[in-house]
Amino acid sequence: MQAIFVTLEKPPYDPAMQTGRPSKHPRSAFGTRLHAAREAAGLTQAQVADKLGITQTAYALWERRAMALKPEQIEEAARILNVTVDYLFGHTAARANGGPVGKVRQTFEEVSRLPRRQQQHIVKVVGALVAQAKTGS
Repeated sequence: MQAIFVTLEKPPYDPAMQTGRPSKHPRSAFGTRLHAAREAAGLTQAQVADKLGITQTAYALWERRAMALKPEQIEEAARILNVTVDYLFGHTAARANGGPVGKVRQTFEEVSRLPRRQQQHIVKVVGALVAQAKTGS
């Protein structure tokens, strides 16, 4: 009997494939929860870092190593990722509002940081668009 060799070709790209170079350091427990929350929110490290006002490299260290963070940094990260601080510390498994932050909510959070006069203009325009959408015109 002759042996038959069967080779399975992998597709050139697999969406489940991890990107980037594998780390030499395992994630801390905090970093694991931070990473999971970021992935669930559908955000990249660069997006979260930008919202926190830090570099992507600095944020990557938050996910990878045990870091000394200021309480306000942890609170802001939890707000951005839509989780509780207790979740990040492993005290609860529940998410703040049960799902990823939507694009509309992210946009309105940005609007809420604008000066009040600009907010009023945006609310007026959005209100008119919503009313128009409801009437079907």
